Amino acid sequence: MWQTFYSTMLANGRWKLIPRGLGTTLLIALCAVLIGSILGCIFALFKISRNKILRNIATVYTTIIRGIPMATQLMIFYFVIFSPMGVSNAILVAIISFGINSGAYCTEIFRAGIQGVDAGQMEAGRSLGLSWSQTMAKIILPQAFRTILPTFTSEFIALIKETSVASFIAVIDLQKACDNIRNATYNAWIPLLSCAAIYLTLTLGLTQIFSIFEKRMARSDRS
Repeated sequence: MWQTFYSTMLANGRWKLIPRGLGTTLLIALCAVLIGSILGCIFALFKISRNKILRNIATVYTTIIRGIPMATQLMIFYFVIFSPMGVSNAILVAIISFGINSGAYCTEIFRAGIQGVDAGQMEAGRSLGLSWSQTMAKIILPQAFRTILPTFTSEFIALIKETSVASFIAVIDLQKACDNIRNATYNAWIPLLSCAAIYLTLTLGLTQIFSIFEKRMARSDRS
């Protein structure tokens, strides 16, 4: 057992591929969730807007992005859109692609959270002399954020796991790093189980962190 593990993971420093791939995975996921959160907030406001054009733009965006598999979107962005423009940085393309994809899901998450806040909150803010945007920023969005936090956590965790398809455009992420070890050693079970264990540790760790954050927010509300 030890000899097999040594020849697969430790010999020739192959284990170094894993932290590098993990770093790429986390970079893509963190940047993408930031982009997705910004896009989600913007398009959620579009969806609840009284402007029909803005609502239609948001509807088209969420319908198209959520209706096409992530792997297909990734290759379209890389081979069809960015490559003809001379953009060959696969990690940058992956960040943009995953960010746009995440934005479509965040749009619906944020929309549901905003519409879940009692309509009287908006009326109360306006009666205090606040503008629509001030009421939204200071009253509605903070309440909506507390509501959507568990769903947003699930989206972030799902995004981390979805980055495993980034290897389709030659990004050396965690999954690709383990695949390279497997191809070099002809040993499948050690690299793949190592990859699965790391993804599981990431998701469980993030779930625990967000759970603690959610409980602290709940205590602050009661106090």
